Amino acid sequence: MKTVLIHKTGGPEVLESAEVATPAPGPGEVLVRAEAIGVGWPDVLIRTGVYKWMPPLPTSPGSDMAGRIAALGAGVGNLGVGQKVLITARELSQRGGCYAEYLAVPATAPFPLPEAVDLDAAACLPNYQVAWAMLRDVLQARRLRSVFIAGAAGGVGSAAVQLARHLDLTVIGSVSSAAKERFAREQGADHIINYKTESPLSRVLELTDGRGVDLVLDHVGGPGLVDCLKMLAPLGTLVSYNAVAGLPATDIFGEMRALLAKSLTLRCFSMHVLDSDPVLRRQIMTEVIDLLARGAIRPAVSVKLPLAQAAEAHRMIERGGSLGKILLVP
Repeated sequence: MKTVLIHKTGGPEVLESAEVATPAPGPGEVLVRAEAIGVGWPDVLIRTGVYKWMPPLPTSPGSDMAGRIAALGAGVGNLGVGQKVLITARELSQRGGCYAEYLAVPATAPFPLPEAVDLDAAACLPNYQVAWAMLRDVLQARRLRSVFIAGAAGGVGSAAVQLARHLDLTVIGSVSSAAKERFAREQGADHIINYKTESPLSRVLELTDGRGVDLVLDHVGGPGLVDCLKMLAPLGTLVSYNAVAGLPATDIFGEMRALLAKSLTLRCFSMHVLDSDPVLRRQIMTEVIDLLARGAIRPAVSVKLPLAQAAEAHRMIERGGSLGKILLVP
C-alpha cells in the first residue's frame, strides 16, 4: 500500500513516499481504506519533532482520515465491510499514522458515518470537534450573545464561525487579507476585521457599542492577548487554544485585576484535556457528525493533493494561504 513516513524530523523534505505491506486486521480490529486524509498543524508539529505527544519514529504523521471499512478482524460485529467511517488519532493509542492508504485500528476507534455524508467533508470534522468542544463548554456556563474569533478563515477558526452562527451568536472575526475576509463571510461571520489595517480591539468595541463580546477564541497569543481580554464584556471568557506568537510579556493576571469590575475568565484549552475522558470526546465528535448530516455545517475543502505530495501540503499549511481544509488522496 501507499504511505508517507518520516524517519527523522525536519522540514517538509523529510516526508518520504513509500510502499509497504497492507496491514491485516487482528482480532477486535478493522481495516480502513482511506478516501480523504486531513492535513493539519498537529502533522507539522510531528514532522518537526516538537509535538508534546510525539509518536516514535519512523512514523506517518497524519492525524485524521475518512474512508470505508475494507476488512474485519475476528470478533468484530458492530461494523460492516463497505461502511463509511471517520478515523482520528485522538482515538488511537498514539498520535499520527493516518498518511496511509490503509490503516488497521481497534474496532472501538472509528466513528460510523451516515452513508449520505461526503467523505471529504467528514475528514474536516476534527477541526469542528475542537471548535465545538470550546463553544459547547462555555455555553454550559451561561447564555452567550457574541464571539470574537481570531483567524476566522483558518481551519478551527472557520469551523468556529459556522458553529457560532448555528448557535445564533453575533460573530466578529479577524483575518489578514481581502481573500480571507470573503472566505470568512461565506462561512457566516457578521463582521470581519483586517488586523493588518485596523485595531481589532478598537473595532470590536465600536461594533458592540463599548460593551465587548461575551467570548473570544484566540490561537495567536503574544502581545495581542491583552487586547483580547480588553475586548471582553462583563463576565466574558477568553479561550486561548494556541500561542503561535508566543506568550505575552505582560503580566496577564495583573491585567485581569485591572479589569476586576468585569469579572473575566481566561482559559487555556487543549483537546488533550479529553484524553482521559473518551466518552465525552466521542460524544462531542458524534454531535458534529450529526450537524454535518443535517446540513448545519459546511466544511470547506481548499485543495486535494495526491498522498505522494504530502510535502507540498505541509508547505501550504506553513505559508498560511489556504482557505479551508487541505486533503490528501491515496
